[in-house]
Amino acid sequence: MTMKSTAERPGLKLGHSMKPRQLTMMGLGSAIGAGLFLGSGAGVQAAGPAVLISYLVAGTLIILVMWALGEMAAANPNSGAFSVYAAKAMGRTAGATVGWLWWLQLVVVIAAEALGAAALLFTVWPVVPVWALSLIFMAVFTAINLAGVKNFGEFEFWFAILKVAAILLFLGIGTALLLGWLPDVESPGLSNFTADFAPAGLGGIATALFVVIFAFGGTEIVSVAAAETENPQHSVGQAIRTVVWRILVFYIGSVFVIAAVLPSTSEELASPFAGVLNVAGIPGAGAAITLVAVVALLSALNANLYGASRMVFSLSERGEAPRFLSKINKTRVPVLAVAVSVAFGFLAAVLELAFPEKILPALFQLVGSTCLMVWGSALVSQLILRRRADREGTVLPLRMKGFPGLTIFGLVLLALIFAVGFSSPDSSKQLFSTMALVAGIAAACWIGARLTRNRSAAPAEEAQQADQADPVDVGK
Repeated sequence: MTMKSTAERPGLKLGHSMKPRQLTMMGLGSAIGAGLFLGSGAGVQAAGPAVLISYLVAGTLIILVMWALGEMAAANPNSGAFSVYAAKAMGRTAGATVGWLWWLQLVVVIAAEALGAAALLFTVWPVVPVWALSLIFMAVFTAINLAGVKNFGEFEFWFAILKVAAILLFLGIGTALLLGWLPDVESPGLSNFTADFAPAGLGGIATALFVVIFAFGGTEIVSVAAAETENPQHSVGQAIRTVVWRILVFYIGSVFVIAAVLPSTSEELASPFAGVLNVAGIPGAGAAITLVAVVALLSALNANLYGASRMVFSLSERGEAPRFLSKINKTRVPVLAVAVSVAFGFLAAVLELAFPEKILPALFQLVGSTCLMVWGSALVSQLILRRRADREGTVLPLRMKGFPGLTIFGLVLLALIFAVGFSSPDSSKQLFSTMALVAGIAAACWIGARLTRNRSAAPAEEAQQADQADPVDVGK
């Protein structure tokens, strides 16, 4: 954690033009997307009002993870972020496995958010089919990501501002509805909480937990973007503190309103924000919030595409991905890294044409537990690297408070989430699938490292043998 990364080759440096305010809003942009505007409804369907327990557990964990990441990112800002930290703490294979797992997760999330935005827009503008809208979104945001990090950061800043304002307005209307302040609208009160708080029991909470974890996934992108930020040592700490409390307020506040207004059996949960506003009887509000939700999903798509391209760029720089993925254009954007990161999004749009309304639910299920693996690696890395830094007497620009107790508490909480997850057939299937995926990636990374090491060692060995066979006689 004390050494600056030497992974990026001279002449291929990324820029440092992202501003602290853009970094903060990017953290919000990546987290406030499909998981909140669509996934919150699925969480309420699974657990009823008890979904709030899932949000509190996942929220506590993400706070600890972000604190740990903030400490490491301030000490070593790198586009590979937690992948680089895992490599420093646990070895090359661990770092490459975490990097590829996170990249695959974001690639799936990008596709999910393009399809989610298209499906929402289609509900208020049923002219262009969902698959075609998804293709348009993918093309537009690919172009935005190729325009340079400064322009990208400014675009993301205003996108995030819009959806934060919309969520605050939603919370205001929802509070007025619950308190009975809206004329000619009967308040549902807290009857959903008192009648049947956990209709599906512990299994429902476990199922909802993985929906919620998917929702919080992407927050860690702040540590990736730190490498292209002005004064990262200061910016990272400020961004993480701001992002964490805002996300908790927005998520838990919004979900409380949704769970209080809409019962777990309500069809309105397919678009929960619009459903609440329809109950409030505000003309046109449902359509308006749906359009805001579209913007929110596209903002998250934008941020996650940035994160995915930087991670695979870092993997390429470290020899864990093909070297051509580290090619940078004049605006210091890794062009081919962006291209491979959007490819699945275009494929998912085509699959939506062949299998309407089946692709998005499958994508939600695919990536839920991968977040847990990434977060676990971040906590373990911070535990190892912080102890190493303390042992060596290294001064860190940002130190996580309560170490090692809070880091260990985060790991215990993570273990409990896995235990609860294995108690539910749905979530246990997802966990086993994720573990198999991690094992497969780790095996591929280990084999790749062995092959790379052998290829690089062969020329050196041949040169040494040639020197021994044909010594230079300097006496002639």
